[in-house]
Order: sequence, then C-alpha cells, then structure tokens
Amino acid sequence: MYKLKKALYGLKQAPRAWYERITEFLINQGYRKGGTDKTLFVKKEKGRLMIALIYVDDIVFGGMSNQMVQHFVHQMQSEFEMSLVGELTYFLGLQVK
Repeated sequence: MYKLKKALYGLKQAPRAWYERITEFLINQGYRKGGTDKTLFVKKEKGRLMIALIYVDDIVFGGMSNQMVQHFVHQMQSEFEMSLVGELTYFLGLQVK
C-alpha cells in the first residue's frame, strides 16, 4: 500500500488532477482501466495479473508474482514521490488478512 505525500492537498481540483495523472501513467505502462470500477487497473502479462486500486490518495496493489510487484513499486517510486506504508491490514474499515 502506498500513501501519496500531501503535495496535492489544498487545491480544489486536486483529486481530479491526481486521478487523471495516475490514470495516464498506468495506461502508458500497459494497465487497463476496469469496466465497472474506474479506480481498478489491471495488467495481464504472460498469463499473470497485476492489479492496482486507486482510492483517493492510497494505492492498493498486488500481483501474481513477487517480480511483478517489485517492478510496480520501482515504476511508481521512479515516477511519483511516494512512500511505501506497508502490507495492507485495514481498508475502508475492513480488516484484510
């Protein structure tokens, strides 16, 4: 899970600008936007899946291989000023195991 640094806060259009920016980046990296859930991005590569879910300033992601996950982390850190918060334990008030 990532947490965006608070550089965008305070701007009236900040959430829309952030979503457009990250959407453009992910699509350029080969991700497809979800059909029903527009905050879900999926990348299929060699029969394996990598998913990323954008929720305001959080990104929840996972993949079918550690290599895919590490590649995603590297891409995100090279493009955005972000910090790795850690493994997901709670999301939207629900405990995740």
